[in-house]
This record gives sequence, structure tokens and C-alpha cells, in this order.
Amino acid sequence: MARNWMEELLAAIVAAERQRASSILDEWAAAHSYEAAVAELLTPTLIEFGNRWAAEGHEVSLAQGYVAAKVAEDLLGKVLAHRESTGNTPNVERGTVVLGNVEDDYHPLGRKMVSAFLRMAGWRVHDLGVDVEAAAFVDAAVAEGARVIGASAMMLSTARNVPKLRAELDQRGLSGRIQLAVGGAVFKLRPELVAEFGGDGTAGDALQAPALIEALWAKSCRLFPDAPEAP
Repeated sequence: MARNWMEELLAAIVAAERQRASSILDEWAAAHSYEAAVAELLTPTLIEFGNRWAAEGHEVSLAQGYVAAKVAEDLLGKVLAHRESTGNTPNVERGTVVLGNVEDDYHPLGRKMVSAFLRMAGWRVHDLGVDVEAAAFVDAAVAEGARVIGASAMMLSTARNVPKLRAELDQRGLSGRIQLAVGGAVFKLRPELVAEFGGDGTAGDALQAPALIEALWAKSCRLFPDAPEAP
């Protein structure tokens, strides 16, 4: 009987066993690669993790969420370390993207995965963490010369803080110049909220995030070719 790697990994995450989960990924990667482990094992497992809990009406515990985030962070760190050791890094140097969870949102997993995929694609990431107020997002983007802000919100209650970020950009005359990418489970379930809450775009998952950021960055450059860059 074939080994069900995804079920094993899922069980380890549900049990909040970080070391066991990392060992499973290491073992799978030894026969394939760490990059393949991200796309073919970790990402679908985390998607299934979220889907099952949502379907069953359960809320992910702090321990489970923490372990899932750290397992993803550990694996993506290995991918980056391997790329650097072999010189297999992106040959295009991209700009800085500001990321954070919106005010009152404390679910870092999606943001951390997006951050890792962006770094793998050559973007510099300025990560503000969780519970970030609108003004702090914009202050960081201005200071870093970022053309894109990525704001994460898992639930509808916290996604309602995204319009504050849009209002902050509007008030400072930066809308369009600084593009607003939004992400999180609520936007996947209700994509109409992206425009309703003031977002310029979203990605279906972390794998698609680099393409979204590249498209929004290009849009900013077309609209404001003279936008100042941070030194």
C-alpha cells in the first residue's frame, strides 16, 4: 500500500508536532527536492488543513496554527538556503513589497508563505507582522519605496479593516502609485470583497502571489513612472 504523505503531514500538523512534520517533509524532499516539497506536498496539505477545519466548523487552535506556520517557514527557509548555496537565485533584482496582517488579525500562516514565495522570486519583503494599523502599512511603503502593499485578513471581521488602508492611501494621494494586494481565506470564499473593500487584486494562494505582485508593480509603473524609489 502506497504511503500517504499528505495524510501523515496533516496528522502531524493537527497534533501540533513540528519536528515530526518537518521530518516528513525532509524525507519526501530527499527523494524529490525541497522546492517540489513546497508545491506538491506542503501547499496542498495546508489547503486541505484549512478546508477540513472550515467544513467541520472547527477553529484552528493557536498551537496548530503556530506549528503550521513554523513548518512552512522551516521548509521555505531550506529552499532559500539551497538556492543560495548552489547560486540558483533569481537573476532579476526586484523591488520591495510591504506585507502584514491587517489590524486585529493574528493569523500569520498565509502571510509567511506569501513572503517566502516572494523572496524565492527575487522580491525584497518588508514584513510588518500581525495586527498592523493602516498608517503603519503606508508609512513603511513610503519609507521603503514600495509600489505594492500586501494585506492579509483571514476572517470577514478583520477584513473589514482593509477599507481603512484604502482610505489611508486615498488621503495621502497614493492610490494607484501604491497598489493594494489583499489575501486570506475570506477573499477566496468571497472574491467580490476584494473590490468592495478597496483591494487592487488578490491571488488564489501563495504560489500565485509573485505573479500578482509583478502585475500590480507593473501597473504602478505604468500609472506613475516617476514614483520615487527608496535608496
